[in-house]
Amino acid sequence: MLPASVVVAGLSTAYIANRHADDLVVDDYYKEGLTINRRIEKKRRATDLSLSARLQFSDEAVTVAIVGPVEASKLRLLLSHPLEADEDFAVALSKVSPGHYRGVLEHKIAPHWYWILETQQENGWRLDGEVQTSEIGHAPGG
Repeated sequence: MLPASVVVAGLSTAYIANRHADDLVVDDYYKEGLTINRRIEKKRRATDLSLSARLQFSDEAVTVAIVGPVEASKLRLLLSHPLEADEDFAVALSKVSPGHYRGVLEHKIAPHWYWILETQQENGWRLDGEVQTSEIGHAPGG
């Protein structure tokens, strides 16, 4: 009886460890280094353009107000869960008026998620930050 319970406990532990593995390990350090360099360059472009963004989330949508010279008709917003990479998703943002963009959310988000706002062009710019409680509202009637 005791050996059987040890086997079951060992298999359960292996399953839990595999199912909830950390997403923090990077397999290809060289490619990750190149990606980091591109991120730094895009952030530098945003700084050079004096860009800033204010995000507002409802249950179904996100609106973004950008201060600075932005002419793009579409932007991409990446939302990253602070602990679980499988919860991350991207939102396509469309221009609704000069400096204002809107997109539909696939999932609800919460404070402390991370966001990256960027253009689709190779030589574009990038802004990033963390979702604050004040940025999350609820749709009327929700």
